[in-house]
Amino acid sequence: MAEAQNSPKTSTPLGQGGPPPLGSTTAGSIAVAAESTVATRMSAPPSFDVADFPVPHGREEEWRFTPLDRLRGLHDGTAVATGDGLRVEVSAPEGVIVETVGRDDARLGRAGTPVDRVAAQAYSSFEKASVVTVPKETVLSEPIRIAVHGEGGTVYAHQVVELGAFAEAVVVIDHTGDAVLAANVDFVLGDGAKLTVVSVQDWDDKAVHVAQHNTLVGRDASFKSVVVTFGGDLVRLHPRVSYAGTGGEAELFGLYFTDKGQHQEHRLLVDHNTPHCKSHAVYKGALQGDDAHAVWIGDVLIQAKAEGTDTYEMNRNLVLTDGARVDSVPNLEIETGEIAGAGHASATGRFDDEQLFYLMARGIPQTEARRLVVRGFFAELVQQVGVADVEERLLAKIEAELEASV
Repeated sequence: MAEAQNSPKTSTPLGQGGPPPLGSTTAGSIAVAAESTVATRMSAPPSFDVADFPVPHGREEEWRFTPLDRLRGLHDGTAVATGDGLRVEVSAPEGVIVETVGRDDARLGRAGTPVDRVAAQAYSSFEKASVVTVPKETVLSEPIRIAVHGEGGTVYAHQVVELGAFAEAVVVIDHTGDAVLAANVDFVLGDGAKLTVVSVQDWDDKAVHVAQHNTLVGRDASFKSVVVTFGGDLVRLHPRVSYAGTGGEAELFGLYFTDKGQHQEHRLLVDHNTPHCKSHAVYKGALQGDDAHAVWIGDVLIQAKAEGTDTYEMNRNLVLTDGARVDSVPNLEIETGEIAGAGHASATGRFDDEQLFYLMARGIPQTEARRLVVRGFFAELVQQVGVADVEERLLAKIEAELEASV
């Protein structure tokens, strides 16, 4: 598989816009994300108001890969919430605060602002939000588990996970069942905090899941995201990261296995809005079957004030059968030359013939050799999860997918 290395390109300053978030911060709390008013050169200015986003028609840059007719009305306002279509259960170690709050809670919307009409609709339509708080200097030895199970119908949701200064936690968000879900998920890290989030999309075949993940990384804080997507008819996730202080680090990992007829879309933005911060993104996908469609958009913005930035992003895709399609678009916008490093890469291809030949030359049958190649392709990402039972489940899921294709 040939890998295309792309050199960075400079750009003009980005558009500004969007009203302030719902609620306000208190003295001494983490500031509202600076990226709240930042749009990339390919998107509309962020806003909490649905009216600020025109109904998409599929010709817009941010929608041109998405089959709008399969969004079940999430994009045009015709999708109406149908009540208790989603069951959310939070299992947390002692010391973690779990709350259900109303729309007027000041902690909502601080990590970032909706960047498309679906996210704005979700923010305008949810009734109650779940807030999970890890107090400062609390170091958890067990993960926080958030089980999101769809029970049919259309649902708008909002989730907040906040870590106080120097707290450390692992959060596993597990999506199962059937639903048409539009959601915003906020991760807020205090200074020196360390957060790992594992988001698993293991929906039933007919589910639709559109979500924006907003992360605000505090000074010297570390954030790691592992996004795993298997199920659903259409899944479109939009992880976004910005920094509230210098020394912040973000690692974004993703694994997806796209089957016949599925549409899986991951659109990343890392907004380097603060000096001397780091980011590293690696997403890998495998596709099989007719009309399997995977989309990966990787946007990295280095603002003029973000001197000393160190960033890299990579997307690799393995096409297992005919009839599958991949769209991979890495973008790098740089507004200052005073950086430590920046780069991106994208590669899509079939099995590496040399790897297969090496294995088969040592007596391994072709079918098993192909499986070994795919397992090795995903191995580094599965290891990033760090939760034994989740890793075992993902490996079993990959094996089941391979049974169908290899």
